Amino acid sequence: MSADLNTGRNPTSVLHDNVRQITERTHHLEESTRRALQCLPDVLTEQQIRRLKEHKYASEGTTLLDPLMQKFWKRLVEYCPLWVAPNLITIVGLIINIGTSVLLMYLTNGAKEPCTRWMYFFTALGLFIYQSLDAIDGKQARRTNSSTPLGELFDHGCDSVSAVFVTLAGCCAVQLGLYPWVMFWCCMSSYIAFYCAHWQTYVSGKLRFGILDCTEAQWSFIVIYLISSITPKFWSTTVPMINIPSSVFAGLLALCSSVWSAANNIRTISKGGCGRNFSSVAGTSIIFPIWPIAFLIFLAYIASNYSISHSLQEHTALHLTCYGIVFSKITNRLIIAHMSKSPLDTWDTAYYGPVAVCVNQYFNCFIKEEIFLWIFLIYNLYDLLRYNIKVCQELCDALDIHCFRIEVPIAPTPDRTH
Repeated sequence: MSADLNTGRNPTSVLHDNVRQITERTHHLEESTRRALQCLPDVLTEQQIRRLKEHKYASEGTTLLDPLMQKFWKRLVEYCPLWVAPNLITIVGLIINIGTSVLLMYLTNGAKEPCTRWMYFFTALGLFIYQSLDAIDGKQARRTNSSTPLGELFDHGCDSVSAVFVTLAGCCAVQLGLYPWVMFWCCMSSYIAFYCAHWQTYVSGKLRFGILDCTEAQWSFIVIYLISSITPKFWSTTVPMINIPSSVFAGLLALCSSVWSAANNIRTISKGGCGRNFSSVAGTSIIFPIWPIAFLIFLAYIASNYSISHSLQEHTALHLTCYGIVFSKITNRLIIAHMSKSPLDTWDTAYYGPVAVCVNQYFNCFIKEEIFLWIFLIYNLYDLLRYNIKVCQELCDALDIHCFRIEVPIAPTPDRTH
């Protein structure tokens, strides 16, 4: 820098040169990463990519809080610079959401102990930030004229991951780990409800929102976090008349809400699909998509019930996180099957972890279960990331776009959606 000043160069030009060099290095790193990803085996067929490119988003229904929140979200997106890619908005929100949730899981000793009040508040803030950023990514795509099928896929994929950590963090906020089986079914019912929403979409071709849906569920968790930030001991009190702990009561309410949501979607599925002879969007059976989630719940129950070291009771949050990551993977496969109008596969590499846990138990835990759970978690995180990143890379190549970078428009495009 001093040498540039001695030669009489303008500091502004020096700054521009530095920015240019950083940009060039960033683009070089991006291209190197892209070439490395291209070396991995493809996960999408040419037919799937073609149909993904042709996909158009379709939804119907409005939730109770959406009309109110839409006013806030429309104002919020106006503060977002036009050079910010919609997918970048989503991933930043997800990272914040996961970060606060994981920290809460750690500080509550896996949902078994209360923690400092500020952590509950930050978890509530993290979820609110994710909800807000997740809501404006589509608006940002429209105002920058950068809407693509990748945006919908990326949005729903992030939602499937967020659903796992939001549910687990909610259980931690009420210390539901003291009642492992209640927490188990609370988490599993949440996974099932989310899966059924996309199963219904795979059958009908439209994502349907009920009066009480994801926005209301997220606000329910925010309220739980805020109650915990004010008085963490509230959840150890007993509910009058029914004489059960408030934490268990909250868990049962969440379970019933998930069952109600899943039942509504299954009722829609039972009416038949939009395909030929009432089949799915892919022309396949409307019943078969129950297999992936049913098999996962079966494996999770077997591993939890027959654990020699009582894995569910001793490592509740870790145990359920492992199966949550598998849920995210199979849900993402379902979302891609819907958007690409393709059949679901019977088997997935995500099942290796759950099956291996059962095999390890059959041989009297040849590997200590806690260690095995960490191996399970690391493998399935790798499997989920590898699959999602590869899908994004293949779709970006097909659409000739970048996942986290867009061309800056001259002026914002008006958003006429409601």
